[in-house]
Amino acid sequence: MAEHLRLPQLTPAMGAALAAMLGLAVGSWVVAVRQMSGMDMGVATGLGPFAFFVVLWVVMMAAMMLPGAAPAVLRRAHIGGRVRAVPLFVGSYLAVWTLVGVAVYAVYRPHGTLVAGAVAIAAGVYELTPLKQHLRRRCHDSVGSGFEFGLYCLGSSIGLMLTFVALGVMSITWMCVIALLVLAQKLLPPKAAIDVPLAVAIVGLGVLIVITPSSIPGLMPPM
Repeated sequence: MAEHLRLPQLTPAMGAALAAMLGLAVGSWVVAVRQMSGMDMGVATGLGPFAFFVVLWVVMMAAMMLPGAAPAVLRRAHIGGRVRAVPLFVGSYLAVWTLVGVAVYAVYRPHGTLVAGAVAIAAGVYELTPLKQHLRRRCHDSVGSGFEFGLYCLGSSIGLMLTFVALGVMSITWMCVIALLVLAQKLLPPKAAIDVPLAVAIVGLGVLIVITPSSIPGLMPPM
């Protein structure tokens, strides 16, 4: 297994594919920030028409998720022996997150701070569960298909992503915060010295939202 996890030597073709993927992520950040500007209403944010939201969600997922997928993309291209496998890997990986966006649209409703706080508390608790740790390791180590990789990473990041949706699904600030956390967890192996304080901080955030929601900037819709 250790041999599989070692990053392969970067060939010119693999470097070009990696640069294209990261360029897509950067371009997606630009588009997402432009589209989301002025749409954040905190917990009262609406999603708009289905097609608009799904397209924007895919752009957001490309921005947030592709940078952390770079090592897995390189390993997959190396093991498969074909750089042409990269688009299929990336496409099937994003397909998983697209399905998540469809599910979010189906169940999401503008809500109150109590719901947002409860989701954050649950997400913080989930960070400490054996299931989370198992799925995170699988996301970190996976060399299978993009769809398989996406499922493992979905299980690893679901708590953080639901927190993002609950706190402000059109919030650029929360998008940046969650993207950084997801990136760190994809690139770094689990370590209790970091993971436990993070989980406690997320739970603390949820408690703070329940008790004094006005103390969290951007959480409440403007009057």
